[in-house]
Amino acid sequence: MGDFALLPPTSPDLAFDSTRPYFLWWTEVTVGEFRRLIRDPDRATRAYWVGALLREANTRDVWLYVEPDEVRALWPDLIRFLGRSREMWAYLIGVPTPTWPPPEARDA
Repeated sequence: MGDFALLPPTSPDLAFDSTRPYFLWWTEVTVGEFRRLIRDPDRATRAYWVGALLREANTRDVWLYVEPDEVRALWPDLIRFLGRSREMWAYLIGVPTPTWPPPEARDA
């Protein structure tokens, strides 16, 4: 992740598969289950869960689970799940800020 020091996670418990992470407050998913979901073969499933991570987690905890290149690769599919954090994440991963809602959705 470049030549800078990363901040430590907000909780060392985020490394344990049995932990229920704070950023998945609406579900019973554990860290172990979450790790499987963000590696799911189905792109839509991955996008949903990575989007939840980006939207709900403290930025310093995001990098415990994904790399910037993974986020960039999923970007077109996950931006719909980011809410108000869309512009911040576009800036952080170095992609153009998306127009939201997309033009095709406005005409419907």
